[in-house]
Amino acid sequence: MKLQRKSGLRALTVGAVAVTGALVLTACGSDNNSSSDNSTPSSGSSGASSATNASSISCAKGQVLASGSTAQQNAMALWVKNYQQACSGASINYKGNGSGAGIEEFLQGSTSFAGSDSPLKPDQVTKSKSVCTGGQAIDMPMVGGPIAIMYNLPGVNNLVLDAPTVAKIFNNKITKWNDEAIKKLNPSASLPSTSIQAFHRSDDSGTTDNFTKYLIAAAGSDFPYTGGKAWQAKGGQSAQGTSGVTAQVKQTQGAIGYGELSYATASSLNTVKIATGASAPVEATTDNASKAIAAASVVGTGSDLSLKFDYKTKAEGAYPITLVTYEIACDKGNKAGTLPLVKSFLTYIAGADGQKLLGDQGYAPLPDTIATKVRATISSLS
Repeated sequence: MKLQRKSGLRALTVGAVAVTGALVLTACGSDNNSSSDNSTPSSGSSGASSATNASSISCAKGQVLASGSTAQQNAMALWVKNYQQACSGASINYKGNGSGAGIEEFLQGSTSFAGSDSPLKPDQVTKSKSVCTGGQAIDMPMVGGPIAIMYNLPGVNNLVLDAPTVAKIFNNKITKWNDEAIKKLNPSASLPSTSIQAFHRSDDSGTTDNFTKYLIAAAGSDFPYTGGKAWQAKGGQSAQGTSGVTAQVKQTQGAIGYGELSYATASSLNTVKIATGASAPVEATTDNASKAIAAASVVGTGSDLSLKFDYKTKAEGAYPITLVTYEIACDKGNKAGTLPLVKSFLTYIAGADGQKLLGDQGYAPLPDTIATKVRATISSLS
């Protein structure tokens, strides 16, 4: 599968994506969807799409509310639009309010699934049993991609940093762009004495969780924190959501921040290349993120498919700051009124039709081995 970034991408800044329409989705290839998910139409399902519908989506009717990760919001917007154009009578409203808020709303029973850039914690799994009758919440990886370190430094277009230097910048230990540590990594660059303005997320964020997991693993004592969805390091400035961080970096000379590649691409921001110990610094691209995702191991048990990454990788071309956004749903005990639509929609986005759209949006499609497991898990939801 050829992965590339699309220079014309426009990042979404709205809080929810809900697109309605009766247009038929344009032709696309088979997505290997299992027809068993909706083989017997219920009161909430319309059964398979008609022969005049060129999409292989097996449609269902109803309304689904979901929320969570802003990292996947651009992908979710496109998926929702395509699904609703193919499936009249289906309404999917996804609110990008951050992974922490999305999980909280799901555990309160107010949404049908949640998006999170980090897998559930044990106490959250325990709590989910109160909303998943006879079951519990599980993690299903769906969207991959690099966490880009974006910066605004006129005249410097190929900035290279390593993990200790990134950690010191975001921990307020390196405060000037012409610091010796940065100069050593960029000997040919004309680095100004501009003050560094580091931006982090103000909200609980799976992106923050994954970014700090990288710093903790690869920078060691230079980032002496426990990590998590809430930012812990000293200094810096905060902004709401990935879109907020991106906007601040865009408008602030000397700024640096972290977020999904699609946002940096949409705002025409330069991104840092990471010196990992490989023969050459590694750029934040979907190809390079896919190499890291393919090497991840499944550490979840039962139906849970949470993954573990090697943040200290020195493999050639493997970008180490990579995340996967999970869709979180009940393995058993999903709401009967929304289950057919949830399964139909998740099957579409996990299939080849849904995944092949990701490369042009700055995301990395799931490796086939993982996607196959995800589709099997979706089919078993009850």
